[in-house]
Amino acid sequence: MTSVRPIRAVARRREGYVHDVEIEDGAHTLVVDEPIVAGGTDAGPAPTRLVAAGLASCISITMEMYARRKGWELGAVEVTVGVAYEGFVPTSFAASIQIPGELSEEQRERLLAIARKCPVHKLLANETAVSISDRSEEAPDA
Repeated sequence: MTSVRPIRAVARRREGYVHDVEIEDGAHTLVVDEPIVAGGTDAGPAPTRLVAAGLASCISITMEMYARRKGWELGAVEVTVGVAYEGFVPTSFAASIQIPGELSEEQRERLLAIARKCPVHKLLANETAVSISDRSEEAPDA
């Protein structure tokens, strides 16, 4: 298995709930905000919506990688992720997958099993260690 180097994501508050999020030292930048109903300005997706987007894309990419290794043509796969909320906190994610390719039932079942093994699904389905520390006494990053 290929080792993936750790990444770094930095969220910098612009104003209100709007944050500029830099991933991989500036290789990718996103704007994250909350919807108006939650007190934001809707300048970008909310963090929990990014999780849903991450799950949908991770499932799709994981299936494509597996299919390529097997020499299967998937066609235009579509993964839809719905999120159930209690207030503003997600309580569950439900993914549905449309696989239009000419695949056997056995191949489709295998792809569904592989979809459940994508890294974001594993992260959400298991408790993943998260540590939070106060670095306010440290010198700010340059």
